Amino acid sequence: MSEAEPAPALQGETAPATGPQAPPQAGRYVWPVGLSGRLLVLTVLFVVLAQMLILGPSLASFQEGRLLDRVRAAELASLAVEAAPDQMVTESMSGQLLNGAGVVSVAVQSDGIRRLLLQGPRMARTPDLVDLRRRNPAAWLAEPFRAMFSRPDRMVRVVAAPRFRDGDFVEIVVPNAPLRAELMANLMGLLGVTAFVSAVAGGLVYLTLNFFLVQPIRKITLAMERFRADPSDPEARVDLSGRRDEIGRAEAELDRMQADLKTALASRARLAALGEAVAKINHDLRNMLTSAQVASERLALSGDPGVARAMPRLERALDRAVALATNVLDYGKSQELAPQTAAVPLRAAVEAAAEDAGLSNDGVRLDTDIAPDDTVTADPEQLHRILLNLLRNGREAIEGQSGRSEPGLVRVTAERADNGWRIRVADNGPGLPERAVGRLFQPFAGSGRPDGAGLGLAIAHELAVGHGGELALGGTGPDGAVFDLRLPD
Repeated sequence: MSEAEPAPALQGETAPATGPQAPPQAGRYVWPVGLSGRLLVLTVLFVVLAQMLILGPSLASFQEGRLLDRVRAAELASLAVEAAPDQMVTESMSGQLLNGAGVVSVAVQSDGIRRLLLQGPRMARTPDLVDLRRRNPAAWLAEPFRAMFSRPDRMVRVVAAPRFRDGDFVEIVVPNAPLRAELMANLMGLLGVTAFVSAVAGGLVYLTLNFFLVQPIRKITLAMERFRADPSDPEARVDLSGRRDEIGRAEAELDRMQADLKTALASRARLAALGEAVAKINHDLRNMLTSAQVASERLALSGDPGVARAMPRLERALDRAVALATNVLDYGKSQELAPQTAAVPLRAAVEAAAEDAGLSNDGVRLDTDIAPDDTVTADPEQLHRILLNLLRNGREAIEGQSGRSEPGLVRVTAERADNGWRIRVADNGPGLPERAVGRLFQPFAGSGRPDGAGLGLAIAHELAVGHGGELALGGTGPDGAVFDLRLPD
């Protein structure tokens, strides 16, 4: 029998190579190494141990029964002696009675007087006493083994309460050899029964546990090994059995974990593809932005008042674009530098981000409840990107709402909280769809719009965490969405 259970490599096996591998087979282990083999061995051992625990009491009960049989036979023989004339029998009759009872001598005690009714030849050794009237548990369990492993000429003196006559007790002396032979035969029988019961019980328990535990665990293990070797392999998905116990829960959790990992791997592949594309165009993009900066400088010299008013905004946008393109890494991952914190006037930062996000009095309007002298400790550039993403998302959600009659509004408030600032950005749009709430800050997964990339909130959340703060969804519903940005001092 084979197993798919992970175990150390056996002698003669080669270490697995790194990288993609063929799905491992469940039969690569020698039988005793697997869970099934260990389960069978342990089951048989436990059953044998249980049988061994009852072996001593069984032998003790068997010996006690045999000795009582001798006592009852001797008791009946004593009645024959008392029925004889003058309570005397010939030596021939005495020998026949003793042989028939299987004893060497018989004595009875009545009213404190002990009488020897049948007597055999004199014994060279004093017999060992076994009193069946008062049984000590330890002595009772040990007596069978004394009988089996004592000297060949051992005699046993047995004392028991009478059954067929009146008296204090009946006393007999029996040779140990016949009792030893019977005990050995009984021991062999018990050992045979123990072996048979152990094999049958072990086999039944093994087959039951193998069906209900080992086989499902083997299936789960094989699915994990296949998924590790090739996550795209359709055979790597575990087949759900529908069980409602721990095995069924393990299958369901493995299935969900595999689905989550596939989603993460797909997102990672998408990021890699995006990064490769960004890496290819990064150099050309920087050149284009540099040319745009040169053109903006020339426009600034034109003297046109309209151009002069638009130039600061254009220059800020070009500077930020150049800085971001400079920090692009291979495979599309931007290297977010550690925040270079400074005291930033919060109201001015919000108004600058609102201007870049397209908020205006003619469309979606900005409403702020921030004092002009409120300052936060943050990286000015990264704070601008956080606020820009939040304000742009609010404007786009409002503009994308069909059948809207009331004017759009994005309200920004700030208050001191927990040795820092809590900045709340709330809009009166349609709120976030339920499918986007659970994955709001995951790249390519949290967009609430069909045409959204799902990167804005992920970037804003990353920048907030980089400041030691937090960006969280404060609430969403038909009245709009609320985001809470916390920044420490």
